Amino acid sequence: MDLTYPPEAEDFRLVIRAWLKDNLPEGWFDEGFSMTPEERRAFNEAWTEKLFGGGWICASWPTEYGGKGLTLLQQVVLNEEFARAQAPLRADFFGDTLVGPTILQWGTEEQKQQFIPGILKGEIAWCQGFSEPNSGSDLASLSTKAELDGDEWVISGQKVWTTQAQYADYIFLLARTDPDASPHAGISYLLVPMKQPGVEVRPIQQVDGSAEFNEVFFENVRCPKENVVGGVNNGWKVAMTTLGFERGSSATTGFRRFLREWDTLVATAQENGKDADPLIRQELVKSWSDIKIMQINGYRSLTDALNGTHETAKLGACNKMFWSETHKRTMNLAIDILGMEGQILSGSGDAEGMLPGGVRGRDDYPVSSTQASFFFSRSETIWGGSAEIQRNIVGERVLGLPKEPKVQKV
Repeated sequence: MDLTYPPEAEDFRLVIRAWLKDNLPEGWFDEGFSMTPEERRAFNEAWTEKLFGGGWICASWPTEYGGKGLTLLQQVVLNEEFARAQAPLRADFFGDTLVGPTILQWGTEEQKQQFIPGILKGEIAWCQGFSEPNSGSDLASLSTKAELDGDEWVISGQKVWTTQAQYADYIFLLARTDPDASPHAGISYLLVPMKQPGVEVRPIQQVDGSAEFNEVFFENVRCPKENVVGGVNNGWKVAMTTLGFERGSSATTGFRRFLREWDTLVATAQENGKDADPLIRQELVKSWSDIKIMQINGYRSLTDALNGTHETAKLGACNKMFWSETHKRTMNLAIDILGMEGQILSGSGDAEGMLPGGVRGRDDYPVSSTQASFFFSRSETIWGGSAEIQRNIVGERVLGLPKEPKVQKV
């Protein structure tokens, strides 16, 4: 692990810091800075345009497709400085981080010209259609089908836990295009317009009152046959690329949001006297230690990538399992620190405000940021690969244990 960045990376860091200072609202870096809901909405509306003007959206993408062609280390520095300033970087997680890089790696030139500009400008909203009611962890068992009818694919089936589907213009989904092939071999990766007849989105309301997850039903929905990414029946390999982008995009910065939450928990414990409780103090120390482990593992992964040694690449499952379960334990601790006050809705009730996890607040169920994080942490051990599946991956691919026996169908 190497924590020393070369001089050119530190020079680039100064460029990012100067840009942030010039473009963030006056007083942003002052202690106690805050914005009214109206000011926050105005900031959100203008910020994406500023990011695009600065070239910071998808800055690691090739220059011929609108990026800056940043090196890996420059991208890391960019992420670190935006995280340090607590300034939002992405316009659209699904577009910028998942489907955009997938199209750049697997898409045709026509697909790149059609979709990449809209992703960069934030003009196309995306959602991801992988999970199904009976095909969550066992994704290869999906049953949504796509049949070619002339120049179009006709899609029928159901997806679930589809985040932001009610706002999306397109969904990148997996569908079975060859029912006679083996489960992994008969799947294709399709880019499907959401605003058309046959698409029904049903929000799933969560316990905190939010409804960012959805069920999505497809009944004879159509998309051009050219909207297959990576070739027909090659969707499994393409999808694994997408999941790789999801799990590896924040190696050296992901710990920061957990550290900010931890600082808030300490302040809350000091305010209500829970910091004198030896059990609470012990759990706070454990949580801090786990967060530091996340940070160190991030630097290990970065060093590994820069050196091209690939020694930690197979430990991605360990990292995902570790941070998601750590956050779940930390948010349990948060509720313990709040005590009975944690049972009282203490949010602002600003329906336009964004809560942890990119969840929109609700006027009729005003949770605080801590309460929202508690609820959201329950899902983090599931999305991106459940903790149970991650343990299987670690056991089989890292430790070399025998594969889990297949369930025998009667």
